Amino acid sequence: MSFGRLERSRGPEPMSDINMTPLVDVMLVLVVIFIITAPLLASSIRLDLPRTDAAQPSDAPKFVTVVLDKAGGAFIDDQPVALPELAQRLSQAAQRNPDLEVQLRADQSVPYGRVVEVMGAAQKAGLNRIGFVADPVQPAR
Repeated sequence: MSFGRLERSRGPEPMSDINMTPLVDVMLVLVVIFIITAPLLASSIRLDLPRTDAAQPSDAPKFVTVVLDKAGGAFIDDQPVALPELAQRLSQAAQRNPDLEVQLRADQSVPYGRVVEVMGAAQKAGLNRIGFVADPVQPAR
């Protein structure tokens, strides 16, 4: 009986490359999380702040929202207004900030003439930057 050594095979070599698959998976998960949470960050948080005479808003808003609903009603910053009052409020906003943008949200059933009336009121007030807000098309499933 011989007590010789058994022949051993060499094990696998250690891998010195970085595996990119887990890194890509983590990055894709982070992108999805940011895509989902980004619209939530745009919504405002309701706070009951203390009041003082010394508090002044630091900067004026850069846009004013005008909404036309399917019933024909007009709203400026979520407050209902008639067309003459809309023109007056838009001219007051233009005096405060002449670079103000009007974001126009009109229901698809609103007649085009009504939209043109609102655009004319904004232009008469001195607000020439008008943005039309629309929802994106949902992909077919």
